[in-house]
Amino acid sequence: RARRAAGGYVLDGTAPWVTGWGLIDVLYTLARTEEGELLAALLPARAGDQLAASRMQLVAVNASGTVELAFTGYFVPDELVCSVFPQEEWLGREPRRLRPNGSLALGLAGRCCRLTGPSPLDAELDRLRERLDRAVLDGAVLDGADADTMLAARAAAAELAYRAAGAAVTTVGSRSIIAGQHPQRLAREAQFLLVFGSRPEIKKNLLSLLADG
Repeated sequence: RARRAAGGYVLDGTAPWVTGWGLIDVLYTLARTEEGELLAALLPARAGDQLAASRMQLVAVNASGTVELAFTGYFVPDELVCSVFPQEEWLGREPRRLRPNGSLALGLAGRCCRLTGPSPLDAELDRLRERLDRAVLDGAVLDGADADTMLAARAAAAELAYRAAGAAVTTVGSRSIIAGQHPQRLAREAQFLLVFGSRPEIKKNLLSLLADG
């Protein structure tokens, strides 16, 4: 949350998922104002009395330096504020902004396909890449008004990565579960991608694919 103060804003609250701590110098930070708008600011990525970082131990991608940040009376001077804008403007960018995260699932699925060898998963991967790209084009034509196509495609990408990782583990066999082997790492990363960069509708679509088939 952001409240107006003399010469800037004061932030209070948490950012539950911040990647790159210890690797980055600047945070692009969003906070909700008392008027319900979004404040965007560029802040130094340094802990202090008003900013505490708690490191998360992840099952995969742990080298990303992911933390939860807690802001307590953190003062942001006006010169660090990028803009203040309606939340609807941010949500309107959703279809195009969701596409890059889908590439992570495609890349992981592709690596699993190479470990598994030729299979119907290869053609499915190609179709899904086209589906994600088409969703970006559709979103642009509709000016971002309809994100359903992208949300469904993102869910399908995560589900494919999860299945492809299972196929890779099965193909390589029992040594797949030895620490340091590629299949077990890919399986953990596929688990990570089931929830990474997600949205409620992506989760709903994913549960439908995983539970209902």
